[in-house]
Amino acid sequence: MEPLPGHAPARIADVAALAGVGVATVSRVMNGSAQVRPATRDRVLEAIRALNYRPSSVARSLSLQRTMVVAALLPWFTNPSAVQRVRGIVEGLSSSQYDLMVFDIESEDRQRRAFELFDRGDRADGLLVVSTLPPEQEVERITAARIPCVLVDAVHPALPSIAVDDVGGGETATRHLIELGHRRIALIGDTPPEFRFDWSRDRTRGFERALRQAGIAVRPEYVREGTRLLHVARAIAAELLSLPERPTAIFAASDTQALGALEAARAQGIRVPQELSIIGFDDIEVASYVGLTTVRQPLAESGRRGAELLLRALGGRPVDLRTKLLPLELVVRGTTGPAPAEA
Repeated sequence: MEPLPGHAPARIADVAALAGVGVATVSRVMNGSAQVRPATRDRVLEAIRALNYRPSSVARSLSLQRTMVVAALLPWFTNPSAVQRVRGIVEGLSSSQYDLMVFDIESEDRQRRAFELFDRGDRADGLLVVSTLPPEQEVERITAARIPCVLVDAVHPALPSIAVDDVGGGETATRHLIELGHRRIALIGDTPPEFRFDWSRDRTRGFERALRQAGIAVRPEYVREGTRLLHVARAIAAELLSLPERPTAIFAASDTQALGALEAARAQGIRVPQELSIIGFDDIEVASYVGLTTVRQPLAESGRRGAELLLRALGGRPVDLRTKLLPLELVVRGTTGPAPAEA
């Protein structure tokens, strides 16, 4: 099959002429319709290849009555863990025809605006809501409008979810420190969640549960909250390390906060792990470079699995509403060690 002469971008009519079919038949082939004979389909596909035809995304969206866009809504977009989740989402969508739109809900106002934009279904065909829980009225609107929506790193009974056991993760991190002989263990967590999301509080619950099971009292002065910004965690850790009876170990609810604690220890000349053990949570890429002990959660995998689940829903296939829990793993590196003898 020889391509038509000329250098202008090929149109759908050119494909139809070269294949000897009507424009409607070309459209059916491109939309995956089964109402085309195999021989005809082969001729159309050969014409598309010969002409290097690239269909208009706008025209395709109109023909399908879809936007061909998936929206990912997430807070802390520049945070390393969020970046890794988005990377997984991109991978999960790579074999589909959907484009990805990322919306950073860095405040409650932006969260409200995001759901106002997307809960009608005319901006995106499906939603991935990451590390935040939609307001209850938005959940009701999304489900009533039958907009496919998947939660990643959050849980709601009305929506399919990909998550981890944050309570168990907090317990795992704290138990590791206890098994190393530490009794003065501090926690750097997050401030009360702005987005109805309890992962940090769940890790705190795991921390407290591990201490109780070991017969260790939770010391209020050792439990601190702050945002997950590195400089905030550094300041909090500096306060902890300035206490008259300073902790010998710190569990940080995220690796970013653990990095802040490492900086604070270095600034005060406190040796890690000889005098202070530090463990984080997430296993972001930089964690291995600095030798940070952490609880690894599959960040990219959670994004990929969420995207695949959403594609399943967009394809009209049934999606289980039960939460899918991904595994956590304790990764021991160089920032945790036995408690100092004097402790």
